[in-house]
Amino acid sequence: MTDHHNHKLKIGVMGSASGPQIEDPHAREMARELGKEIGKRGHIFINGACPGLPNDSLLGAKETGAFTVGISPAFSFYEHMHEYNSPHEHDMIIYTGQGFMERDIINIRSSDGVVFVGGGVGTLNELTIAYDEGRPYGVLTNTGGISNAVPHVIEELCLRKIPPNMVMDDDPAKLLDKLEEVIKEFPLPIHEDGRVKDRHKPQHKG
Repeated sequence: MTDHHNHKLKIGVMGSASGPQIEDPHAREMARELGKEIGKRGHIFINGACPGLPNDSLLGAKETGAFTVGISPAFSFYEHMHEYNSPHEHDMIIYTGQGFMERDIINIRSSDGVVFVGGGVGTLNELTIAYDEGRPYGVLTNTGGISNAVPHVIEELCLRKIPPNMVMDDDPAKLLDKLEEVIKEFPLPIHEDGRVKDRHKPQHKG
């Protein structure tokens, strides 16, 4: 019996949905290029069905033919449209009815790997979920917000270690190369909080 399967990788894109980061032309361009690259590689694209940088990335993914999934905080299409004022260009939207915070958990758990673009307080919440749950993730640096501060937050403020399945780059294609590698290398969650231990933790080769 083998753990290998032929499912497409599901790549989540999370980041600034509002605030000054979404007005940064470079961040918007990089988000869109990230989405295009996800589509070119035949991966399934996931985001939080929100506006801002994750939506720029969605539009890029659709340009290159990705199947796109949105994980909405809303209960219904009507609520998604009229109360959350969120986009709906996805091929499929899952209506969680759980609001932003709980939606973030479903978003993370639905993705084989996650990429963070820009980011503020909400993105920081998603980052800590990915960290605690051992999900492989990448940070697209030089996109504003928290994108260049992640090592500082983890190492200097939280006094924790950068996990071996976290990667960083300011080039979307190179970042996805790195993310694909750690998704393969670390198929099991890496729990670093000291409360839960993996039985068989792969050794990092880098």
